[in-house]
Amino acid sequence: MLDIGASELLMIVIVAVVVIGPKDLPRALRTAGRWIGKVRRTSNHFRSGIEAMIREAEMEEMEKKWAEQNARIMAEHPQVDLSDHEMRPLPSSAAGAEARGAPDAGIGPPPPPASANDEPQLPLR
Repeated sequence: MLDIGASELLMIVIVAVVVIGPKDLPRALRTAGRWIGKVRRTSNHFRSGIEAMIREAEMEEMEKKWAEQNARIMAEHPQVDLSDHEMRPLPSSAAGAEARGAPDAGIGPPPPPASANDEPQLPLR
């Protein structure tokens, strides 16, 4: 943002001490800090307003494209009704194991069935 080197910063400090004086320098720095804080808050508020306007414009553009696409599909396929179509997640039966929160479900072969002759195995040390 600002390209101030060490020598330039030292020169600013020396001039500030000479012009303002060592007694009033802390008060001047506090005042400058408050002004910088106000400028930053105003800048952030302005930036967030601009970003909100950009998001709204993008949403309007996406809605316009969606409407154009629906109109094109309706013209090509009059038997399809997209008037009440909305995007929603797939039901868990269609989405697979990942949608149910079990990412490992169904991966790999099933465990062998336990028989009556099997002895319980103790963990090895």
